[in-house]
Amino acid sequence: MAAYGRMLLRIAMTRLSSPADAEDVVQEVFLQLLTARPQFRDAEHEKAWLIRATIHRACDAARSAARRNLPLEAAETLPGGDTPEPLPLLSAVQALPAKYSAVLHLYYYEGYSIQEISRLLRLPAPTVGTRLSRGRERLRQLLKEDVE
Repeated sequence: MAAYGRMLLRIAMTRLSSPADAEDVVQEVFLQLLTARPQFRDAEHEKAWLIRATIHRACDAARSAARRNLPLEAAETLPGGDTPEPLPLLSAVQALPAKYSAVLHLYYYEGYSIQEISRLLRLPAPTVGTRLSRGRERLRQLLKEDVE
């Protein structure tokens, strides 16, 4: 948890708008790690498993109908009753399909190379490069629409 918790939380936040939901996802992934006790070749294999599990669990949570139909009382507010204003870039990344947002996050926020992302997500490197390129283009379009 100490080694990967913050990174996994950032990854979960790329798919979920609520920090509490992202924390829940990360906790579920670590619980799955403890209960399933998968065998890893090395620390890098363990890290890749945690990243993939977090991405999958966050996507599941984002698709969940129960998450989309929260009662008004459950909406997060800041002290004083103000609702937090989402950052435009984060909102745009969250609006992208999961296959693009995951690659963009790992590349730009976590600093992984295309080859490393390829190994982490078990995808061919050209696929990762294509998703990165298409994700950037979609992000550009989303941000351009917000400005106009």
